Amino acid sequence: MIQNRIKEHVKVKASELVPHPCNFRKHPSEQRQALAASYEEIGFARSLLGYRLPDGRIQLIDGHLRAEFDPEMEVTVEVLDVTEEEANKLLLTVDPLAALAQTDEEVHQQLQDMVQTSSDALQDLWARTSTAARETAKALKKVKEQAEKELPPERYCVLIECQDEDDQVEKLRTFKRQGLKVKAIIA
Repeated sequence: MIQNRIKEHVKVKASELVPHPCNFRKHPSEQRQALAASYEEIGFARSLLGYRLPDGRIQLIDGHLRAEFDPEMEVTVEVLDVTEEEANKLLLTVDPLAALAQTDEEVHQQLQDMVQTSSDALQDLWARTSTAARETAKALKKVKEQAEKELPPERYCVLIECQDEDDQVEKLRTFKRQGLKVKAIIA
C-alpha cells in the first residue's frame, strides 16, 4: 500500500521558509523571467513542498525559486510527514522524475496554438520545451544504441558438478574430444 505522506497545507510568508542546504538546482535568469511572467499573467498557482524541522519551521524540498521570488509573498506549502533522510531522497527525486516525462510534440503544439501571451519569456519557455524534448529523445536513442553495441552476446552454459579435481580433468578431456567448448571453474 502506498503511504500518503501529505500532512497539511499551510500559508506562510516565503521568508519564513528554510531553504534546503542540499538543494542542487540552480535557477538561471531565463527561468526567473518565465516565473515572473507566469505570476504576472496567471498568479501563484503551485504550492511549495516542505517538511517541519524539530523547531517547527518548514524546510523546503521543492519550490526554492518560488520562495525566493518575493520573500514577503504569502505562499501555500504542502507539508509532508517525512524524516530528514526521506526529504533528501525527495530532493533527489522530484525534479529529476518530472524531467523524465516525454513531450508529445503534436499535443504540445496544439496547446501552444490555444493560448496567447505577450510575454517573450513564456514564449521562449514553451519553445524550449519542444527543443529539449527532441534533444532528450535523440540523446536517449544514442545511449540505447551504444548500450546495445556493448552488450556481450548471449551464451548458454551447462554447469556440471564434479566429485573432485581428477573427475573434473577427466570430464574436460572427454568433452574436448567430443569437440565441445569447455572450461574449468572452481566454485
